[in-house]
Amino acid sequence: MSASVAELLLVAGIAGLVFLLAAVTQAVSGFGSAMVAVPLLAIAVGPATAVVAATLVSLPLTAGAWRRERAHVDGRLARVLTLAGVLGMPLGLFALTRLDDRSLTALVGVGLLVVVALMWRDVTLPAGRGSLWASGVTSGLLLTSTGMNGPPLVLSLQGAGLAPRRFRATLQAVFCVQDLVAVAAFALTDHLDATTWAAAAGGVAGLPVGWAIGNRIFGTLSPERFRAVVLAGLVVTAAVALGNAFLRS
Repeated sequence: MSASVAELLLVAGIAGLVFLLAAVTQAVSGFGSAMVAVPLLAIAVGPATAVVAATLVSLPLTAGAWRRERAHVDGRLARVLTLAGVLGMPLGLFALTRLDDRSLTALVGVGLLVVVALMWRDVTLPAGRGSLWASGVTSGLLLTSTGMNGPPLVLSLQGAGLAPRRFRATLQAVFCVQDLVAVAAFALTDHLDATTWAAAAGGVAGLPVGWAIGNRIFGTLSPERFRAVVLAGLVVTAAVALGNAFLRS
């Protein structure tokens, strides 16, 4: 049954608030928009719709950030990670189509928990070409299955030793192109329905305020506090995702 106009407006309103918070996270850490948005939005519309909506919203957010900070992008790293990500997307799309809501939600939570543990222990990936390709492929798989391609890219770029602004800018470039390809794949597989578009529209409306707030915060952070903010955000979203999976059992 199709959603009513009132239901779509409610979805848009919830998504607006969720993505305002997500945009703050993205501006501060360079990633995290989907890792905040997907677990929270999934409570209202289900994980599959949340994944697709988060990717739709992420596209203008990352495109704008890439345009503003294009001078800081590491072109070589961005090219390798983007191409590798595209190669991993078909497997993620298969998982999105085949897994039920509970399994998808649990996958989100467990994946975030693993990332928190790795980053807490200061684990970084070596900066070699093989590691970059592995991170990129994994990010593409995660994007089309959970909407959260950030973790492997973050670990890989931390291993490359990029400064915070260069780190953030390079991530936006990779995210933007991966999002564009993923949206095309979602369209081809009929994952774009009225509820998804309503959530995406609300999310886009919440982006500008969230990014402005987050950008102000970013300018005040030292590298040490920068890392602490990243870890704290991951802990919160992992807890939300696992709690949501438990409630669905």
